[in-house]
Amino acid sequence: MQVTTIGLDLAKNIFQVHGITADGTVAFNRSLGRAQLLEFLEKLDPCLIGMEACGSSHHWARQFQKLGHEVRLMPAMYVKAYVKRGKSDAIDAEAICEALTRPTMRFIAIKTEEQQGVLFLHRARDMVVRQRTQLSNMLRGLLGAFGIVIAQGVGRAVKFAKAVLDGERPSIPEVAVDVLTNLCNQMVALHLRILWYDKRILLEGRRDRQVMLLRTIPGVGPVTASAIVATAGDGHQFRSGREFAAWLGLTPINRSSGGKERLGRISKMGDRYVRRLLVAGMTARLKHMKDNPDRADPWAVALLDRKPPRLATVAMANKTARIIWAVLTRNERYQPHAA
Repeated sequence: MQVTTIGLDLAKNIFQVHGITADGTVAFNRSLGRAQLLEFLEKLDPCLIGMEACGSSHHWARQFQKLGHEVRLMPAMYVKAYVKRGKSDAIDAEAICEALTRPTMRFIAIKTEEQQGVLFLHRARDMVVRQRTQLSNMLRGLLGAFGIVIAQGVGRAVKFAKAVLDGERPSIPEVAVDVLTNLCNQMVALHLRILWYDKRILLEGRRDRQVMLLRTIPGVGPVTASAIVATAGDGHQFRSGREFAAWLGLTPINRSSGGKERLGRISKMGDRYVRRLLVAGMTARLKHMKDNPDRADPWAVALLDRKPPRLATVAMANKTARIIWAVLTRNERYQPHAA
């Protein structure tokens, strides 16, 4: 019995494998241990394997490709519609196999080890940035009880922490001074760690031509460019720039019905980290435009005249996402006049 399609439900130790033949007959639906999976698939003739995209799916996809199989990854939310009833590993594997054969199914590009290594760096940096933000908020809250106010911005909090460590102690009880010193040491250490991550991302980006091409786009810095290349690759899995922007969640939700077009707020689907970096970059670009109006983009200026600043930054992020897709797929520098 020739197996042509396999739906694989991934797990930590026990994997469910559902295989069908060319005419749709179920060949097997069985569970395998982690040590048995590769040995089982190695004995099969090359076939199509489908999996839900998750933390380990890219690793397993690369392993299966080495065995000669064709592998496709699908978003879990798109597979959910094919679950008939109930919840079990066997039902999930069958649903994955069914979704894999649909002509309109959308698939996710398999990441290389190099891409995942760069994302490893970004995830660690993002965690440390959040820790620094939490710590700065705690400092403001604790010192606010004594009437001490730290100016807005993380940079001001880091500057205050360095001043405390240099000997500028506020007039608070002795026990509070000891706690404050400990927190300030932690704040400065986190800030230095973030600077190290930024430098490492910058060095890794200089080795990648695609990252350097994306940095020619206004508002796209080394961190944003590196995150986009590590997440989306060369962009050829998207048919258009709008599809790439929709994948990032920067397009409005369509709730049209009865011939009436109704567009809501942005969907916020896709990678939150990349979307946040893009919006933050456009916010910085907007501030640069206000400080240097002679070098401002006429389209962005006209948009800002009729829309609120936050809405304008999201619209600019949407347009920048389309430009990013064009730069990645064409593999050439950003052309401001052509754009």
